[in-house]
Amino acid sequence: MNLSGSYVALITPFHPDGSVNFEKLAELCEWHVQNGTDGIVALGTTGESSTMTHEEDDAVIRRVLDTVNGRIPVIAGTGSNCTETAIMKSKAARDMGADGILVITPYYNKANEKGMYRHFADVADAVGLPTILYNVPGRTGCALSPACVEALSHHPHIVALKEASGNISYAAKVARYIREDFQILSGNDDMIVPMMALGASGVISVFANICPGICRDMTHSFLDGNVARARELQLKYLDLINALFIEVNPIPIKEAMNLLGMDVGETKSFEFEGEGYDSNGLRVMRTYDCTVTVKEMKEEVLPELTDEWVKRVMPSYDSIDKLREEIRLSFETQAMHDYEMQLITIAQTELAKRLEGEIPDEA
Repeated sequence: MNLSGSYVALITPFHPDGSVNFEKLAELCEWHVQNGTDGIVALGTTGESSTMTHEEDDAVIRRVLDTVNGRIPVIAGTGSNCTETAIMKSKAARDMGADGILVITPYYNKANEKGMYRHFADVADAVGLPTILYNVPGRTGCALSPACVEALSHHPHIVALKEASGNISYAAKVARYIREDFQILSGNDDMIVPMMALGASGVISVFANICPGICRDMTHSFLDGNVARARELQLKYLDLINALFIEVNPIPIKEAMNLLGMDVGETKSFEFEGEGYDSNGLRVMRTYDCTVTVKEMKEEVLPELTDEWVKRVMPSYDSIDKLREEIRLSFETQAMHDYEMQLITIAQTELAKRLEGEIPDEA
């Protein structure tokens, strides 16, 4: 199985009552096919499979497969920390026609090397589909060691590793095991080009949910030898990519999609109540307007920063001066959470060009 280019880590759209919005799901799949996405990964972390029932999982995979109808590959996220459950889910995806499966490390179990190997090997043996290992220790609390990756890379049904540790040193170690029959895909949108420089063949991307053409252009430029173009796109959209991870994925990407009018609903979990949070648990995301870059990507131009623009995009503010003062006071506050500091840093970068004269201030 050739896994190259841009595979979208597809979100799962929900109705307000928490049920899957299958009409929207089909619409998104068709949109990705038409916009050149190389493949769809359904029910990964971004697809919220961990908060869905097995029946919902099966129904989502079935609808994705029916909509795509063989035009691009469909990979089903079928992992579990229970090996038998992973096998059951994987067989169901296989029987529905999935082209491959994405299997997560067995979170919570704290498996040793032998146990980790057996978990993946047993799933691959039982199902017989092309199997992608999924390493994301920041979510699972466990990791695939380079030695385990090497051993699993020789399994006839294990064809790739989705590497999402964010550790470039680790990525370099496992990149030594890339062969014609074993590939690596970046699991981090901020590291697509660095990972491809180490030999990765593409990405399983959150970013592609809103910019499928750009993500395809970035990966295919690199694959076609135009590294300069790929690097240009990686750096151009880096702030936007970072803004998509200011909160737990997939909260920000769904917020971005809704801002773009895609109406995908909220996340099925991670909802918070209390001062400073909106209905998606997005603490001060709108306040500092990290999502303004999402709006800008739609038009590829920077909006003029006027009082009217501030009121429209950030309704909690009356004017530019009030926004400036809020950012200044925020930087004077020392007792802030890490994510708030990251959020403000991103916002400051985006706003500096406007507030300091690159774009004339009309207020």
